[in-house]
Formats: sequence, structure tokens, C-alpha cells
Amino acid sequence: MAIDLRPGQSLFTLVFRRMRSPLVALITVYAVSVLGMTLIPGIDDQGQPWKMSFFHAFYFVSFMGSTIGFGELPYPFTDAQRLWVTVIIYASVISWLYAIGTMLALVQSQNFRRARGEQSFTRKIKRLREPFYIVCGFGDTGQSLVRSLHLNAQRAVVIDNESERIDLIDSQDWDYTLPALFGNADESNNLSKAGIHHRNCKGVVAMTQNDNTNLQIALSAKILEPNIKVICRAQTLDAERNMASFGTDLVVNPYETFAEDLVLAMEKPSMYLLERWITAPAGTELIDPVFPPKGHWILCGFGRFGKAMYQRLLKHGNPVTVVEAKPGWTNPPKNTIIGRGTEAETLQQAKVKHAVGIIAGTNKDVDNLSILLTAEQLNPKVFSILRQELAVNHHVSRAIKPALLMDHSEIITSRILENLITPLTGHFLRQARLQEEQWASVLVSRVIALLEDEVPLTWVLSIRKDKTPAVWEQLRNNHDVLLGDLMRSTTDHLINLPCIPLLLQRRRKLHLLPDEAMPLKFGDRILFCGRDRARNRMNLICSTQEKLHFSQTGETRSDGWLWNLLFNRDQEKPQSMLDHIQKNGHKKNKKKSKTNG
Repeated sequence: MAIDLRPGQSLFTLVFRRMRSPLVALITVYAVSVLGMTLIPGIDDQGQPWKMSFFHAFYFVSFMGSTIGFGELPYPFTDAQRLWVTVIIYASVISWLYAIGTMLALVQSQNFRRARGEQSFTRKIKRLREPFYIVCGFGDTGQSLVRSLHLNAQRAVVIDNESERIDLIDSQDWDYTLPALFGNADESNNLSKAGIHHRNCKGVVAMTQNDNTNLQIALSAKILEPNIKVICRAQTLDAERNMASFGTDLVVNPYETFAEDLVLAMEKPSMYLLERWITAPAGTELIDPVFPPKGHWILCGFGRFGKAMYQRLLKHGNPVTVVEAKPGWTNPPKNTIIGRGTEAETLQQAKVKHAVGIIAGTNKDVDNLSILLTAEQLNPKVFSILRQELAVNHHVSRAIKPALLMDHSEIITSRILENLITPLTGHFLRQARLQEEQWASVLVSRVIALLEDEVPLTWVLSIRKDKTPAVWEQLRNNHDVLLGDLMRSTTDHLINLPCIPLLLQRRRKLHLLPDEAMPLKFGDRILFCGRDRARNRMNLICSTQEKLHFSQTGETRSDGWLWNLLFNRDQEKPQSMLDHIQKNGHKKNKKKSKTNG
């Protein structure tokens, strides 16, 4: 029997609805048993006829039904009473077995566990006090996103239609309770249960592997909450355009994104390197520059990823030979070589020895690894690109050391985090892509000068009363605060902190690489990149008047009342040791002259 947990209905009500028949059977057996015990006469200790009261009958039947070990009370039973007791013993045992069996079956049923999980999930959502995002889909990409949000101190709520993934959450280590709902995310009632109407819900992220499901999630979210942020994963251009048509805030197509990045690495390698550094997770080792060559490429696999790569390479003047095992399904171009690409003969037919690059782009990780190993044996200098489909193969994919690794989970996660955590990063990258390669090369040199072995940290500074109280107070008193004032060392006024201002947003206007002499205004938002210690020192400057004054003037000052008292007294003292000696000497001479007089 399926359990339907309707809005406002408690699990307690559902249990009693399922237990209705066993309870009716128990009540009927007990009622008939008690009635029979009161009607059948017995004999007391004086030999006189005697009948049980309802109280004694109920008491007797109660402990008889639960223990079977009982005494005949208050007097020994007659044969008629013993015959009746024999009947009700079997009746009560059967009714209890029926009730207990039904209860055990109910508790162990998947429907009951689901209903109990939904009610527990609803309570967790109601208790949420921090901003959170609803993540629909908890596969490899969804798990990567939730963990990244967790590292950035952002809460998440998960919906997934596979119970194994929901059960996986309990076995993982989380610093906080991660609410998870088992169900289809494209059903609007599940989005409501997940808290889309909650005042702290900041957005919905559709991360399933089905474009139609993601489309339905995005559409439902926009209808239920038009002002909420909606982010979708798409795997085809048609789905991407459809999602964007009704106002989806961000659509991430990992295949198109990677293809664009490959072309960027060909045309502007410094810009590509800068993007990889800016969007990489904090603590990642510095990524070496890559220089994909132009010329003849071999593409193994003509699915969604292969089509995106094929179109981009051809558009930028690179001839491509396609190798496809199932041409009837993927509709590859003419002159396609039939095969998987894992055989040396197939790659030789594609002229791998004269190719500048090869793309292992099938949807099977094993085949992709085999393709690269075979290709590198035939042409050790070939530029290799490996597509990774499953996260469990991450270490193997890294061990083979391809020139570029296409990890769709990593691409989607970085793009979404860029939009959710530091949206100014996306504005900066779009503005930067419009610049020349020389501009990017100079900026990369500046960034390298700040770093050691890890990618730069990026952060956003907002000129707000609660975020930068010292700067806010200065501006409120009509005192100028320059951008460079926030970038001075807290110990040496002449030394800058290891950071670079990448972008300044003032209302709707963006300033790329703003000058340090630029005066700040209320509401400005500045994107910085640099070291973690630079961010910590900057936060100290922006929150402390003493540090901000030192950064502006190089003079040490405190706002405490004790310091001000001492500071005011010091103002009355002589400005130099010579003045002090001369003043004291003058007083002594004057005193001596009075004494002599």
C-alpha cells in the first residue's frame, strides 16, 4: 500500500490509517473477550454463583493477552470460564501477531521511510536560518557543487530521485545537517517542500543529466518565484537556448564552454591562463600555461562533446578527422573513419603521425584512456585532450597526464560558483576577453609577482556600513578614501599589500583594472586577487579607523579615550628634546636669580 504524505498531514495519521484494520481486530477481540468473561458465571469461595465485573474482566484479559502466564482470579474458574479463556487466548494471540506483523511491514516499507524522511526534511527546512540554495540532482556534479558551496560557507538543500544518493549523504562527513529530499525535482510540490518559498532561499540549481528535467525545474522555479536566481546545466545548444529564453539567470553547457576555452587557449594563451587561475578553487597549485597547436586534429567520438569541439576547431581554420564507432546514431560528417579509436589501425588511418592534436571525446572513460595511450605510442608529440565522464576515474585521468582534461563536473562547478560566490568574477572575465593578448600577458606577469605555488585568491570588497565601517565613516564625514589606501601594509605605509584590483563596479558601470588613485564612493564593489594575508590586512584596514589613518598618512593614531587623553597631553609638551632642555634650563636660571635676589 503506497503512502501519500499530503501537505499538513502528519506521519502519525498515516500510521494509524495503515494500522486501521489490525487495531479494529484487536479492539473487537478484547471487547468480545471482556464481555464473555462478565456474562459467564463462576463460583466464589462460599460456593455461591458469582460474575466478574467489567473492571476485573478487562484486567484479566489485558495481562492474559500480553503474557499468557496468569492466575484465575479472584476465584478459581469453572469449566465454562476456562473454555472461554482458551478461545480468547488464541484469538488475542492471532490478533496481536496480525497487528505486530503489519507494523513491522509498515516500518520496513520504502514508502514509510520516504514519508518519514519527507516529514523530517520539512522540519529541517523550517529551522533553516541561513541563506541556502536548492540543488536538484546529487550526482558527481551535484556533489562537487554542494561540497564547494560548503567550503565557501554556503548552505544547500538537495533533491534527488535516487535513494542511494540520498542515503550516501548520511555516510559522508558534513559540518552541518544537509537536508535531502528523495523525489523528482521537476515536480513543483517537491520544490515547495525544499523551501523555494522560504525567505532565506537564494536560488535553484538544476544539475540533473536530463535537459528536459532541468528545463522543467527552471520553468517551475521561475513561475513559483519569479525573482529567485535560477541556474541550469545544459548539454545541447537547443536546450541552452530554450532555458535562456524565459529568463534563466545562468545556463552552463560544459561541452560548449570547454570548446570555447580550447579556442581561447589557441588564440590568447595568456588570457586562458589568467581565467584558469582566477576561477580555480583556493589552494590549487599553479597551472602551467598550455599552447594548443593549430593544424590537423583527430576527434574520437561525435556525440554532444564531439560536435561542439568539431564546430569550434573548423571555425578557426583547423582541419578535423572524425573517428566514430556508431555513425548511424551521431550523424558525423563525410569522410568519417568508422571505429572507436582504441585500435592503432584506426588512428593510423586518421594519420595520427601527422596530426598536431587528438581529442579522446567518447562517453566511455576506458575507451578515452585507451585512445590516448595508443595515440601517444604512435605520435609522442601529439597534443592530447582527454574527456572524463565519471568522477571515480579522476586519479587515473590525472595520472595519464593529458595536455588538457575535460572534466564536466569541474567546469560546471567553477562556472556556478563564479556566479553565486563572486559574480564580479564573471563580469571581469567577460571584460577581459575583449582585451588584447598583450594586455592579458602583462596582467599575468603582475599576478605571478604576487604568488608562490598556489593560484591567487579572489574576493570582493563592498563599501557598506556593515562591511567596511571605517571607510564608511570617512566618506560620511566627506573625507576622501582612495582605492590605494586599502592596499597599504599595516606595518609599513610605503609597501603595498600583495593584491591587484581587477574590477570596480559603481552602480551599473564597470572599471577594469581601476587605478589606485581612484576615490571610493558608497556602494562600490571591488574585485581583488592576491594572497590570503592581503585580504586579512585589507579587512583590518576597512574596519579600524586607526589602521585606515595609518594607511592614508603613515601616522599612528588610536581612537581610544585613554590614547586621546595621553595624545592631548603630549600636544602641550615641547616638540623637541632641545626645546625641553632650553625650557627647563630657563626655569632653573629664573629660580636661581630669584634665590640670589
